[in-house]
Amino acid sequence: MSNALTSKTFLAAFGLLATGLAAQPAAALDEVTYGTNWLAQAEHGGFYQAVADGTYEKYGLKVKVIQGGPQAANRSLLIAGKVDFYMGSPLGEFDAVKEGIPLIDVAAIFQKDPQILMSHPDQGVEKFGDLAKLETLFMGKDGYTTYFEWMKKNYPGFKDEQYKPYTFNPAPFIADKKSGQQGYLTSEPFEVEKQAGWKPKVFLLADNGYNPYSTMITAKTDLVEKNPDLVQRFVDASIEGWYNYLYGDNKAANALIKTDNPEMTDEQIAYSIEKMKEYGILISGEAETKGIGCMTDEREKKFFDDMVAIGLHTADLDYKKSYTTKFVCKGLGMALKK
Repeated sequence: MSNALTSKTFLAAFGLLATGLAAQPAAALDEVTYGTNWLAQAEHGGFYQAVADGTYEKYGLKVKVIQGGPQAANRSLLIAGKVDFYMGSPLGEFDAVKEGIPLIDVAAIFQKDPQILMSHPDQGVEKFGDLAKLETLFMGKDGYTTYFEWMKKNYPGFKDEQYKPYTFNPAPFIADKKSGQQGYLTSEPFEVEKQAGWKPKVFLLADNGYNPYSTMITAKTDLVEKNPDLVQRFVDASIEGWYNYLYGDNKAANALIKTDNPEMTDEQIAYSIEKMKEYGILISGEAETKGIGCMTDEREKKFFDDMVAIGLHTADLDYKKSYTTKFVCKGLGMALKK
């Protein structure tokens, strides 16, 4: 056989091999669902960012964010195995341990819970403890049974008689100068200023001692045990998504947010991002040196002890079953902060 024929045969065979390789399907992406705890908003932006900019795909995932809301039951869907991850909370997972439900937090996206109390600007309320001087505090039932109990124990002057139910309408607060109201740092102050024309005094509970983690990545315990690689990839990609959302081009993510929640506005989104940065909601404490999502045993123990002190849980609860630090505090994504 001539050298020319040999060469042609080799090239033909190589061409067939190359064609066959090109025809092979790309590795299938692992399909994952993440259920949020409310309607789509900037406070969920990093998850939408990782969908929009391909970060999840880079980690071998196809992720669908399922927004929560008044009619949603995403926590129940997690328990039932209908979603893979949920935007839980330390208190929620303490309760799960108490009830024998195998849920576990694998990352704490928010170092600070954005929960606030606010007052009128002209009532001599200059520090958190001054809120005790107000005649009325509009709060939801969850706040009344958790952080208000903590307030009564740690600050003198707060009393049950101040409590009135908050109906997610700021009008009663705006009308009553002697009142205060609960809210979310990134939401209610914006709405009050828009409706009333003045800025309320804002007091972040996390900066005044009531300091649980927030916006968790929560999974069923068996998923964490059986498929830790999937959990790690979802945590890592979500963390990168959050850095890119806060410090990169977030237009595509915001478009997805507004698709899921058409009532959301660019103005509200911009305000929320500004406040999350200003108050260190995602990047403060351990997250400053160990990255978004970090959790520590010390923080978890401190919050659990606070809840025991107000009688919300008993000291014998095995709260350590409610979280794991193995997937976080590795400094991932910090280079993305500009």
